[in-house]
Amino acid sequence: MTNASTEIDANLAAISDWRGETLSRLRAVIRAADPEIVETIKWRKASNPSGVPVWERAGIVCTGEIYKTRLKLTFFQGGALPDPAGLFNLDDAGATRRAIDLGEGQTLDAAALTALVRAAVAHNLAGAR
Repeated sequence: MTNASTEIDANLAAISDWRGETLSRLRAVIRAADPEIVETIKWRKASNPSGVPVWERAGIVCTGEIYKTRLKLTFFQGGALPDPAGLFNLDDAGATRRAIDLGEGQTLDAAALTALVRAAVAHNLAGAR
């Protein structure tokens, strides 16, 4: 386990509501989708000293952002990914990044998330050649 993984464990354990529990479950799906995914933490700042959990393989696959009333998984190349299950519910203006926004009580289909993560990894690997 990397230092970032240990730190993410601690950060999620410190969140005592649905957000920590939900992101922990989503994280497990992301990590199981591709065992070569590496966890990092990026974008630390005064307003978010814990930073943002990031999952990478040949580039960023996705990030897990924690807000006061929601969670967001952002796929940096989401606009290029197939989403047959319709998980994406947020786009950026240029539709390069796409995100999944979750509120309390909402769940994601683990198989659909696994397929999305694998498609993101494949897209990154294809671009790395």
